[in-house]
Amino acid sequence: MNGLTVYLNDCGIICALGASCEEVRARLFAAHSGVVPVDTYTPGRVLPLGVVDVPLPSVAQHGIAARSRNNRMALAALAQIRPAVEQAIARYGADRVAVVIGTSTSGIAETEGAIGQHVAGDGLPDAFHYGQQEMASPALMLADELGIDGPALVHSSACSSSAKAMASAARLIRMGLCDAVLTGGVDTLCGFTVAGFSALASVSARRCNPLGANRDGINIGEGAALFLMTAQPSTVALRGWGESSDGHHMSAPDPEGGGARLAIAQALARAGITASQVDYVNLHGTATQQNDAMEARVVSDLFGATAMSSSTKPLTGHALGAAAAIEAALCWLAMQDDNAEGLLPPHLWDGVPDESLPSLRLALPGTRLGRPLDWALSNSFAFGGSNAALLFGRGA
Repeated sequence: MNGLTVYLNDCGIICALGASCEEVRARLFAAHSGVVPVDTYTPGRVLPLGVVDVPLPSVAQHGIAARSRNNRMALAALAQIRPAVEQAIARYGADRVAVVIGTSTSGIAETEGAIGQHVAGDGLPDAFHYGQQEMASPALMLADELGIDGPALVHSSACSSSAKAMASAARLIRMGLCDAVLTGGVDTLCGFTVAGFSALASVSARRCNPLGANRDGINIGEGAALFLMTAQPSTVALRGWGESSDGHHMSAPDPEGGGARLAIAQALARAGITASQVDYVNLHGTATQQNDAMEARVVSDLFGATAMSSSTKPLTGHALGAAAAIEAALCWLAMQDDNAEGLLPPHLWDGVPDESLPSLRLALPGTRLGRPLDWALSNSFAFGGSNAALLFGRGA
């Protein structure tokens, strides 16, 4: 392993599984899916979505450009770790703390509402500002909320957004540009994304079924996960990461998985471990035909029968730009001291394997290692061939 080790000192999460680490952990290990049938974003057409249905903090203290549901979701995650973040700011100084976030929607939902009113002939609402949909909005809002003067930036590369944000955060610390980073991802449901994936025939009308013979698409979700990252030792470290861009197709993955393999190989090399040491792989696992076929081959080739695997998207929905951060948070929860038996995030499916795919060691509900989870890999493979892998290690 080369360079300074960066640690995930604290975590705040809100998603379809719950609005705190405690709620999410309980429902995760009980294998209680948060995906529910709604027609909120598709009137007259019920779809299973990973919806966050709790009150969110106000953003009224910020300018109109920052007032979006996406930013309210980010504040809900921040509230859970705000004392730790503020202590870091006091310790290191506001100019030595950064904000690096991944998102793919930002305030698109607010734009949808504004355009609807405009088309109806009532003009744009006074509460609308084009800045609400700018990708940089969540990072700028969080920096303003906390009085942070260090770098504030957003990665927006579809489903790999928050994985790349966390890798960038680690680089800022390892290069000596910052001492602490508030990092992770946030994305919220809106008609635009649901319609877009529906147009690609990628949305399932039932709970998604990763790796199954009957799989027929994703369930879109929403949420946020934020971490305080520093070089101060704690239980979980981001030991390695890998990024690649194979550019195979606008929406389909490279069937040979060349870019995915490269990202995973980079993560292993940075951590200084071999594939045989990885205990658990959190699959990108979208339950689409092409992604699952590619990923199953790559994971089987690299990890064989050693690592356990699961896709947690049937539990949370696919939160797009926030998916990698949410799945990182699920790994983080599974690696804490209170999970001494190594209970693993479960794989929910109908149990009918696709015989054309190599068989993986799936972590079905209740699967445990019998010891703490030491090494966890989380995959994120996005449209356009933007691939990322995060490798988490337990302990100093």
